[in-house]
Amino acid sequence: MLAQEFVRPVIDWHAVAPELTLLAIGALVTIVDIIWNERAQRVIPTLTGLGFLAALLPVLTLWADGDELPRVMWDGAYVVDQYALVLKGLFLVSAYVVVLLATNYMHDGDYYEGEFYQLVSASVVGMLVMTSARDLVSIFVAIELISIPAYLMAAWRKRDLKSNEAGLKYMLMGVFASAIMLYGMSLLYGLAGDTRLAAIAPALRSDGSIPLITLAVVFVVIGFGFKVSAVPFHTWAPDTYEGAPTPLTAFLAVASKAAGFVALMSVVIVAFPEQSDVAEPLLWLLAALTMTVGNLIAIRQTNIVRLLAYSGVAQAGYMIAPLAVYGDVPSSSARSIVIYLVIYAAMNLGAFAVVITASRKTRSGEISSYGGLFHYAPGLAVLMTFFLFSLAGIPPFGGWYAKYQVFLVLVEPATTAGYVLAAIGAVNAVIAAYYYLSIMKQMWFLPEPNGDHTPVQITPSLQAALAITAIVTVLTGVVPGIIPDVGDLVVALP
Repeated sequence: MLAQEFVRPVIDWHAVAPELTLLAIGALVTIVDIIWNERAQRVIPTLTGLGFLAALLPVLTLWADGDELPRVMWDGAYVVDQYALVLKGLFLVSAYVVVLLATNYMHDGDYYEGEFYQLVSASVVGMLVMTSARDLVSIFVAIELISIPAYLMAAWRKRDLKSNEAGLKYMLMGVFASAIMLYGMSLLYGLAGDTRLAAIAPALRSDGSIPLITLAVVFVVIGFGFKVSAVPFHTWAPDTYEGAPTPLTAFLAVASKAAGFVALMSVVIVAFPEQSDVAEPLLWLLAALTMTVGNLIAIRQTNIVRLLAYSGVAQAGYMIAPLAVYGDVPSSSARSIVIYLVIYAAMNLGAFAVVITASRKTRSGEISSYGGLFHYAPGLAVLMTFFLFSLAGIPPFGGWYAKYQVFLVLVEPATTAGYVLAAIGAVNAVIAAYYYLSIMKQMWFLPEPNGDHTPVQITPSLQAALAITAIVTVLTGVVPGIIPDVGDLVVALP
């Protein structure tokens, strides 16, 4: 028998250093939890947070070595470029803020802390892999690595029926979405004979099986629609967000959703450049429905977490919108979504930080409990106003720039579809401003419902989370140029 030549795959250890660092920190947290058990509970949140910051260091060193980018491994299946590095930084900083939000929440609630932070770390590893994945298999594995820990964390309050319902709904809908998406991916592999996104695009261009290609594109887009809570695949989000621990809700609403958008961008822009006639109408419909339905239902909410859940659904519609014209302006579409993700992470995490802080006094999630907040916690009221103004797209806070970039992309191709979707987005911005302003009215002008004006106790970790999110929200609105321009890198793949 002839000896076959074995080629050892080349691994760029510097390129995968963020993932390896986070894996090492996760292992360390597990060991510390096992050895010291109860004594380790106060150390584990700090250790996890420092782990996310440690994983950020190789991201910065890779960015500094910009001349050596992109770094390509496994025949183009894994790519580390500036696009991936910006998103890795986004996920690590967002995860660090979530740890700050969860530190006192988990301890005060007497929840299992070691396992919670281990699962958060595992989910973030999946997000880091997702940013560099340019292959159907690695994308699917990353999605499942993100989702499975999240299913467990959603039901963390195991004696709470709402938390159990949240975890069950999230798992069932997530599994259903994964099945649909995997079926679409299997069709793509059958058509292209390759799982790499860059290899799928030319194969689909030359394949004559148009109905099968259409089916594959539709199934993949629908599968990702569940992951980013696009209408009509959003039904799991409000109940999951309300029932899950609030820090996890912030994590799902920001980091997990952003990971879904990263995968959707990579697949649609890289693998479907010639299928825009199929994907664009579907994405246009999803964007219009998601913006409109999310905002209209948000108006009716009396619980602030559910309101932020439907607000997040509507915000997802704005992030889908640039993909409705990606065939004409792929670079601009990618750029606007990345900008929106960065700003959305800051303003949404900030809003949840205020909710968690205020609930330490009110012990309620009802919007009416925010009455008189300005009188006994003026700093919190001002910060919440910043974040709500940003979510509404009101200058000078970051949200205006995020929405401006979306509208700019929609009108750039000068098509009727783009103009109409931009008009729908503008109308929805007005609708959203109504319910954001109603929260501000409650905080600034209405009395405290129980007449209790004792100040809110803000822990150091919550102060840090509020400071980080507020600074980013303001800076991205006043100096929007601080967000790196990485739009054209997502399509410049080997």
